[in-house]
Amino acid sequence: MRSLTGALARSARTAGRASVLGGRWLTNLLIDIAPRLPVRDLATLRTQHPGLPDEDLAEAVISGAAKSTAAIGAAGGALAAVEFAAPPTLLTAPFQIAAETLLVAALEIKLLAELHEVYGAVPPGSRSSRTVDYLIAWTNRRGVEPGSARLSLGPVAGVALRRRVVRRAAQNLSTLGPFLSGALAGGMVNLRETRKLGEQVRMDLRMRSR
Repeated sequence: MRSLTGALARSARTAGRASVLGGRWLTNLLIDIAPRLPVRDLATLRTQHPGLPDEDLAEAVISGAAKSTAAIGAAGGALAAVEFAAPPTLLTAPFQIAAETLLVAALEIKLLAELHEVYGAVPPGSRSSRTVDYLIAWTNRRGVEPGSARLSLGPVAGVALRRRVVRRAAQNLSTLGPFLSGALAGGMVNLRETRKLGEQVRMDLRMRSR
C-alpha cells in the first residue's frame, strides 16, 4: 500500500490536476491494469476448490474476494493511523485512497470475471474485448449482457465507469479515521461492498443460466 501510494503520487503529478480531480487519471489506470489481472479459469477454480458444486464454488470465490478487499481496507486504515501520528505525511492521504480504490476495483473486476467462469457465461472474443465487457459489467454491478462483444469503451460507458470509480473512492474515505478506527471501518466497508457486488452479479448470472 505504501509503495503503491508513492507511485501514484508521482503518476498524478504527470497526469495533471484536472485529470486527477475529475477521476479520469484513476479510471485510466484501472483500464490499463484490467487486462493483466490474473483471472482463474473454471478448471483452475475447480482444482483449488475440489468437489464443490457451482453454487458453493461461487460462494467461495465471493468470500475470498471480500476477505481480500477487507484486508486492503484494514491495511489502508493502519497506514492512515501512522500518518495521523505524523501529520506532515497526511499530504499523501488522497493518493492512499487512490491506491486502495485501484486495488479494490481490480479485485472486484477479477471476482466478476471468475463468477462468469463458474456460471459458464464467459463473453466471447479476445481477452481485451472480455476486459471491456467486465469493466462495463462492474460499472453496472451485473453480469455481462449476452451477445455483447465490445472492442473498446464508448464515450457513455467511459463516463459511467469514471463515475463508478469516483463513487468507489468516496466509499474508501472511511479508512482515514483517526488511530485504528479507519482500519476497522475500511475493512468492514470493503467486505460489505465486495460481497454485495458479488451477490448481485451471482444472482444475475444464476437467473440467466436457469
